Amino acid sequence: MLFRKRDHLVGLDIGSSSIKVAELQTSKKGTVLKKFGVAQVPFGAIVEGRVVDMEGVADIIRTLFKSQKIMEKNVAISTGGHSVVIKTINTSKVPDKELHGTIHSEAEQYIPYDIDDVNIDYQILGDNEFSPDQMNVLLVAVKKDLVAEYIDLITLAGLTPQIIDVDTFALQNIYEFMPSSDSEEVTLLVDVGASKTSLNILKGNISLMMRDNVSGTNQILEQLSSKLDISIEEAENMFRDGENVQKNLEVLSEISQSVANTWCSEICEVVYTFQSSSDENKVEKIVLSGGGGFVEGFSDSLKSELDVDVVVINPFEGLILDGTLFPVSFISGVGLQAPIALGLALRRVDDK
Repeated sequence: MLFRKRDHLVGLDIGSSSIKVAELQTSKKGTVLKKFGVAQVPFGAIVEGRVVDMEGVADIIRTLFKSQKIMEKNVAISTGGHSVVIKTINTSKVPDKELHGTIHSEAEQYIPYDIDDVNIDYQILGDNEFSPDQMNVLLVAVKKDLVAEYIDLITLAGLTPQIIDVDTFALQNIYEFMPSSDSEEVTLLVDVGASKTSLNILKGNISLMMRDNVSGTNQILEQLSSKLDISIEEAENMFRDGENVQKNLEVLSEISQSVANTWCSEICEVVYTFQSSSDENKVEKIVLSGGGGFVEGFSDSLKSELDVDVVVINPFEGLILDGTLFPVSFISGVGLQAPIALGLALRRVDDK
Protein backbone atom coordinates (compact mmCIF):
# COMPACT_ATOMS: atom_id res chain seq x y z
CA MET A 1 0.00 0.00 0.00
CA LEU A 2 1.58 3.28 -1.08
CA PHE A 3 1.44 6.45 0.99
CA ARG A 4 -1.90 8.10 0.47
CA LYS A 5 -1.40 10.97 -1.94
CA ARG A 6 -2.53 13.62 0.50
CA ASP A 7 0.01 12.42 3.07
CA HIS A 8 2.95 12.00 0.72
CA LEU A 9 5.83 14.47 1.11
CA VAL A 10 9.21 14.95 -0.51
CA GLY A 11 12.07 15.73 1.89
CA LEU A 12 14.00 18.86 0.91
CA ASP A 13 17.14 19.72 2.89
CA ILE A 14 18.30 23.25 2.01
CA GLY A 15 21.90 23.56 3.20
CA SER A 16 24.45 26.33 2.81
CA SER A 17 26.67 24.26 0.51
CA SER A 18 24.22 21.78 -1.04
CA ILE A 19 20.54 20.98 -1.43
CA LYS A 20 19.39 17.40 -0.98
CA VAL A 21 16.06 15.92 -2.04
CA ALA A 22 14.60 12.53 -1.08
CA GLU A 23 11.41 10.70 -1.90
CA LEU A 24 10.34 7.48 -0.16
CA GLN A 25 7.59 5.00 -0.85
CA THR A 26 6.13 2.21 1.25
CA SER A 27 5.48 -1.27 -0.01
CA LYS A 28 4.56 -4.60 1.56
CA LYS A 29 8.27 -5.30 1.97
CA GLY A 30 9.13 -1.99 3.65
CA THR A 31 10.17 1.57 2.88
CA VAL A 32 11.67 2.08 -0.57
CA LEU A 33 14.08 4.81 -1.63
CA LYS A 34 12.39 6.15 -4.73
CA LYS A 35 14.46 9.28 -5.49
CA PHE A 36 17.53 10.95 -4.05
CA GLY A 37 19.62 13.77 -5.48
CA VAL A 38 22.12 16.45 -4.49
CA ALA A 39 22.81 19.86 -6.03
CA GLN A 40 25.64 22.19 -5.05
CA VAL A 41 24.89 25.72 -3.84
CA PRO A 42 27.33 28.54 -4.73
CA PHE A 43 29.23 29.94 -1.77
CA GLY A 44 27.37 32.91 -0.31
CA ALA A 45 23.95 32.07 -1.78
CA ILE A 46 22.81 30.88 1.67
CA VAL A 47 24.57 32.35 4.71
CA GLU A 48 23.93 31.01 8.22
CA GLY A 49 20.59 29.61 7.12
CA ARG A 50 19.38 32.83 5.50
CA VAL A 51 18.76 32.84 1.74
CA VAL A 52 20.76 35.64 0.09
CA ASP A 53 20.12 34.73 -3.56
CA MET A 54 16.43 33.83 -3.57
CA GLU A 55 15.99 33.39 -7.33
CA GLY A 56 19.27 31.53 -7.73
CA VAL A 57 18.48 29.01 -4.97
CA ALA A 58 14.91 28.56 -6.23
CA ASP A 59 16.31 27.74 -9.66
CA ILE A 60 18.66 25.15 -8.16
CA ILE A 61 15.67 23.49 -6.45
CA ARG A 62 13.60 23.52 -9.66
CA THR A 63 16.48 22.02 -11.63
CA LEU A 64 17.08 19.35 -8.98
CA PHE A 65 13.43 18.25 -9.01
CA LYS A 66 13.48 18.17 -12.81
CA SER A 67 16.71 16.15 -12.99
CA GLN A 68 15.34 13.63 -10.49
CA LYS A 69 11.97 13.52 -12.29
CA ILE A 70 10.10 14.21 -9.05
CA MET A 71 6.48 15.10 -9.78
CA GLU A 72 5.26 15.55 -6.20
CA LYS A 73 4.99 19.24 -5.23
CA ASN A 74 4.29 18.88 -1.50
CA VAL A 75 7.52 19.13 0.49
CA ALA A 76 8.82 18.99 4.04
CA ILE A 77 11.70 21.36 4.77
CA SER A 78 13.67 22.25 7.88
CA THR A 79 15.60 25.10 9.44
CA GLY A 80 18.30 25.50 12.05
CA GLY A 81 20.94 27.83 13.41
CA HIS A 82 20.66 30.88 15.64
CA SER A 83 17.17 31.77 14.37
CA VAL A 84 15.85 28.58 15.98
CA VAL A 85 15.64 28.14 19.77
CA ILE A 86 15.11 24.69 21.29
CA LYS A 87 14.75 24.36 25.07
CA THR A 88 13.47 21.75 27.47
CA ILE A 89 11.52 23.63 30.11
CA ASN A 90 9.54 22.73 33.22
CA THR A 91 6.02 24.02 33.67
CA SER A 92 3.15 23.42 36.05
CA LYS A 93 0.55 20.86 35.10
CA VAL A 94 -2.55 22.66 33.91
CA PRO A 95 -5.73 21.63 32.05
CA ASP A 96 -5.25 21.17 28.31
CA LYS A 97 -7.29 24.29 27.50
CA GLU A 98 -4.85 26.41 29.55
CA LEU A 99 -1.63 24.74 28.39
CA HIS A 100 -1.11 26.79 25.23
CA GLY A 101 -1.40 30.11 27.07
CA THR A 102 0.78 28.94 29.96
CA ILE A 103 3.62 27.79 27.71
CA HIS A 104 3.49 30.92 25.58
CA SER A 105 3.62 33.02 28.73
CA GLU A 106 6.60 31.15 30.16
CA ALA A 107 8.41 31.00 26.80
CA GLU A 108 9.33 34.68 26.98
CA GLN A 109 12.02 34.06 29.59
CA TYR A 110 13.73 31.41 27.44
CA ILE A 111 13.69 33.11 24.03
CA PRO A 112 16.23 35.85 23.18
CA TYR A 113 13.81 37.48 20.72
CA ASP A 114 10.61 39.46 21.03
CA ILE A 115 7.85 36.91 21.58
CA ASP A 116 5.83 38.55 18.78
CA ASP A 117 8.66 37.87 16.31
CA VAL A 118 8.68 34.08 16.67
CA ASN A 119 6.47 31.10 15.94
CA ILE A 120 6.25 28.79 18.95
CA ASP A 121 5.55 25.08 19.07
CA TYR A 122 5.93 22.57 21.87
CA GLN A 123 5.68 18.92 22.79
CA ILE A 124 4.98 17.45 26.23
CA LEU A 125 7.77 15.03 27.17
CA GLY A 126 6.22 13.70 30.37
CA ASP A 127 6.21 14.26 34.11
CA ASN A 128 9.11 16.04 35.73
CA GLU A 129 11.21 13.51 37.63
CA PHE A 130 11.76 15.88 40.58
CA SER A 131 8.30 17.40 41.00
CA PRO A 132 4.99 15.55 40.55
CA ASP A 133 3.22 18.89 40.00
CA GLN A 134 5.32 19.78 36.96
CA MET A 135 5.99 18.37 33.51
CA ASN A 136 8.83 18.59 31.00
CA VAL A 137 8.03 20.37 27.75
CA LEU A 138 10.15 20.65 24.61
CA LEU A 139 9.84 24.24 23.45
CA VAL A 140 10.71 25.27 19.88
CA ALA A 141 10.73 28.86 18.65
CA VAL A 142 11.56 29.96 15.10
CA LYS A 143 11.80 33.55 13.92
CA LYS A 144 8.79 34.45 11.80
CA ASP A 145 10.84 36.23 9.16
CA LEU A 146 12.91 33.05 8.62
CA VAL A 147 9.75 30.97 8.19
CA ALA A 148 8.35 33.53 5.74
CA GLU A 149 11.64 33.55 3.83
CA TYR A 150 11.61 29.78 3.34
CA ILE A 151 7.94 29.74 2.39
CA ASP A 152 8.68 32.39 -0.25
CA LEU A 153 11.64 30.36 -1.52
CA ILE A 154 9.69 27.12 -1.82
CA THR A 155 6.76 28.87 -3.47
CA LEU A 156 9.13 30.57 -5.92
CA ALA A 157 10.50 27.13 -6.80
CA GLY A 158 6.96 26.02 -7.71
CA LEU A 159 6.50 23.77 -4.67
CA THR A 160 4.16 23.70 -1.68
CA PRO A 161 5.67 23.67 1.84
CA GLN A 162 3.51 21.40 4.01
CA ILE A 163 5.86 20.98 6.99
CA ILE A 164 8.64 23.20 8.30
CA ASP A 165 10.68 21.07 10.68
CA VAL A 166 13.94 21.61 12.56
CA ASP A 167 17.16 20.04 11.23
CA THR A 168 17.90 18.37 14.56
CA PHE A 169 14.50 16.66 14.68
CA ALA A 170 14.73 15.50 11.06
CA LEU A 171 18.10 13.90 11.81
CA GLN A 172 16.68 12.21 14.91
CA ASN A 173 13.74 10.99 12.83
CA ILE A 174 15.92 9.03 10.39
CA TYR A 175 18.22 7.80 13.17
CA GLU A 176 15.27 6.31 15.08
CA PHE A 177 14.15 4.63 11.84
CA MET A 178 17.51 2.87 11.42
CA PRO A 179 17.49 -0.76 12.64
CA SER A 180 20.87 -0.32 14.34
CA SER A 181 19.71 2.49 16.63
CA ASP A 182 19.69 1.37 20.25
CA SER A 183 16.95 2.85 22.43
CA GLU A 184 18.85 1.96 25.59
CA GLU A 185 22.06 3.77 24.68
CA VAL A 186 22.72 7.43 25.43
CA THR A 187 23.66 8.59 21.96
CA LEU A 188 25.04 11.88 20.69
CA LEU A 189 24.05 12.81 17.14
CA VAL A 190 26.57 15.25 15.66
CA ASP A 191 25.76 16.93 12.35
CA VAL A 192 28.53 19.21 11.05
CA GLY A 193 27.31 21.20 8.07
CA ALA A 194 28.84 24.08 6.14
CA SER A 195 27.94 26.84 8.59
CA LYS A 196 26.54 25.16 11.69
CA THR A 197 26.89 22.12 13.91
CA SER A 198 23.88 20.50 15.56
CA LEU A 199 24.23 18.34 18.66
CA ASN A 200 21.46 16.13 20.05
CA ILE A 201 21.96 13.84 23.03
CA LEU A 202 19.15 11.32 23.21
CA LYS A 203 18.05 8.13 24.83
CA GLY A 204 15.30 6.26 23.07
CA ASN A 205 13.17 8.88 21.37
CA ILE A 206 13.72 11.50 24.09
CA SER A 207 16.19 14.35 23.57
CA LEU A 208 18.14 15.01 26.76
CA MET A 209 20.12 18.00 25.47
CA MET A 210 20.32 19.93 22.18
CA ARG A 211 22.80 22.55 21.04
CA ASP A 212 23.54 24.41 17.80
CA ASN A 213 26.69 26.42 17.14
CA VAL A 214 28.16 28.26 14.17
CA SER A 215 31.05 25.86 13.51
CA GLY A 216 31.20 24.14 10.14
CA THR A 217 33.24 23.18 7.10
CA ASN A 218 33.20 26.78 5.84
CA GLN A 219 35.88 27.42 8.47
CA ILE A 220 38.18 25.10 6.52
CA LEU A 221 37.36 26.80 3.21
CA GLU A 222 37.99 30.27 4.59
CA GLN A 223 41.35 29.27 6.08
CA LEU A 224 42.38 27.48 2.87
CA SER A 225 41.43 30.52 0.82
CA SER A 226 43.47 32.81 3.05
CA LYS A 227 46.48 30.51 3.40
CA LEU A 228 46.82 29.65 -0.30
CA ASP A 229 45.52 32.98 -1.65
CA ILE A 230 42.82 31.27 -3.70
CA SER A 231 39.09 31.90 -4.11
CA ILE A 232 36.52 30.27 -1.85
CA GLU A 233 35.27 28.35 -4.89
CA GLU A 234 38.75 26.93 -5.52
CA ALA A 235 39.08 26.04 -1.84
CA GLU A 236 35.70 24.29 -1.98
CA ASN A 237 36.75 22.25 -5.03
CA MET A 238 39.93 21.26 -3.23
CA PHE A 239 38.07 20.20 -0.09
CA ARG A 240 35.19 18.44 -1.82
CA ASP A 241 36.66 16.98 -5.00
CA GLY A 242 40.39 16.81 -4.24
CA GLU A 243 41.34 19.29 -7.00
CA ASN A 244 45.00 20.39 -6.72
CA VAL A 245 45.11 18.65 -3.39
CA GLN A 246 48.36 16.77 -4.02
CA LYS A 247 50.62 19.81 -4.01
CA ASN A 248 48.73 21.36 -1.10
CA LEU A 249 48.08 18.18 0.85
CA GLU A 250 50.08 19.29 3.87
CA VAL A 251 48.26 22.64 4.11
CA LEU A 252 44.84 21.01 3.75
CA SER A 253 45.69 18.37 6.34
CA GLU A 254 47.04 20.94 8.81
CA ILE A 255 44.00 23.22 8.52
CA SER A 256 41.52 20.36 8.62
CA GLN A 257 43.11 18.91 11.75
CA SER A 258 43.17 22.30 13.48
CA VAL A 259 39.52 23.00 12.72
CA ALA A 260 38.52 19.44 13.67
CA ASN A 261 40.25 19.90 17.04
CA THR A 262 38.22 23.06 17.61
CA TRP A 263 34.99 21.20 16.81
CA CYS A 264 36.05 18.43 19.15
CA SER A 265 36.66 20.87 22.02
CA GLU A 266 33.23 22.47 21.53
CA ILE A 267 31.50 19.09 21.45
CA CYS A 268 33.39 17.85 24.51
CA GLU A 269 32.28 20.92 26.45
CA VAL A 270 28.62 20.11 25.71
CA VAL A 271 29.11 16.45 26.65
CA TYR A 272 30.85 17.32 29.93
CA THR A 273 28.08 19.80 30.79
CA PHE A 274 25.47 17.13 30.13
CA GLN A 275 27.25 14.44 32.12
CA SER A 276 27.81 16.72 35.10
CA SER A 277 24.15 17.72 35.29
CA SER A 278 22.39 14.49 34.37
CA ASP A 279 21.57 11.33 36.26
CA GLU A 280 21.78 9.40 32.99
CA ASN A 281 24.80 7.29 32.19
CA LYS A 282 27.53 8.96 30.17
CA VAL A 283 27.32 9.31 26.41
CA GLU A 284 27.98 5.84 25.04
CA LYS A 285 28.04 6.43 21.29
CA ILE A 286 28.55 9.31 18.87
CA VAL A 287 26.98 9.23 15.40
CA LEU A 288 28.47 11.62 12.84
CA SER A 289 26.73 13.15 9.84
CA GLY A 290 27.16 16.16 7.57
CA GLY A 291 30.16 17.19 5.49
CA GLY A 292 32.30 17.51 8.60
CA GLY A 293 32.24 13.74 8.96
CA PHE A 294 34.66 13.55 6.03
CA VAL A 295 37.26 15.72 7.76
CA GLU A 296 40.52 13.96 8.53
CA GLY A 297 41.12 13.29 12.21
CA PHE A 298 37.73 14.48 13.44
CA SER A 299 36.34 11.06 14.33
CA ASP A 300 39.61 9.95 15.93
CA SER A 301 39.81 13.11 18.06
CA LEU A 302 36.31 12.60 19.42
CA LYS A 303 36.98 8.96 20.17
CA SER A 304 40.22 9.77 21.94
CA GLU A 305 38.87 12.69 24.00
CA LEU A 306 35.57 11.12 25.08
CA ASP A 307 36.51 7.42 25.06
CA VAL A 308 33.32 6.40 23.24
CA ASP A 309 32.45 4.59 20.05
CA VAL A 310 32.28 7.02 17.12
CA VAL A 311 30.50 5.86 13.98
CA VAL A 312 29.51 7.47 10.69
CA ILE A 313 25.78 7.38 10.04
CA ASN A 314 24.33 5.14 7.35
CA PRO A 315 20.91 6.77 6.84
CA PHE A 316 19.99 4.34 4.06
CA GLU A 317 20.07 1.44 6.52
CA GLY A 318 16.58 -0.01 6.74
CA LEU A 319 15.54 1.33 3.33
CA ILE A 320 14.99 -0.90 0.31
CA LEU A 321 17.37 0.18 -2.46
CA ASP A 322 17.40 -0.63 -6.15
CA GLY A 323 21.07 -1.28 -6.89
CA THR A 324 20.72 -0.22 -10.52
CA LEU A 325 19.33 3.18 -9.51
CA PHE A 326 21.48 3.63 -6.42
CA PRO A 327 24.81 1.76 -6.74
CA VAL A 328 26.93 1.20 -3.65
CA SER A 329 29.47 3.81 -4.80
CA PHE A 330 26.74 6.48 -4.92
CA ILE A 331 25.16 5.53 -1.59
CA SER A 332 28.50 5.51 0.22
CA GLY A 333 29.40 8.87 -1.32
CA VAL A 334 26.25 10.69 -0.22
CA GLY A 335 25.58 8.93 3.07
CA LEU A 336 26.81 11.76 5.29
CA GLN A 337 24.78 14.34 3.37
CA ALA A 338 21.51 12.41 3.18
CA PRO A 339 20.10 12.05 6.74
CA ILE A 340 18.09 15.26 7.07
CA ALA A 341 16.44 14.94 3.65
CA LEU A 342 15.55 11.32 4.42
CA GLY A 343 14.25 12.22 7.87
CA LEU A 344 12.02 14.86 6.28
CA ALA A 345 10.81 12.39 3.64
CA LEU A 346 9.50 10.17 6.44
CA ARG A 347 7.12 12.96 7.55
CA ARG A 348 3.41 13.11 6.78
CA VAL A 349 1.25 16.10 6.05
CA ASP A 350 -0.58 15.84 9.40
CA ASP A 351 2.51 15.16 11.53
CA LYS A 352 2.87 17.03 14.80
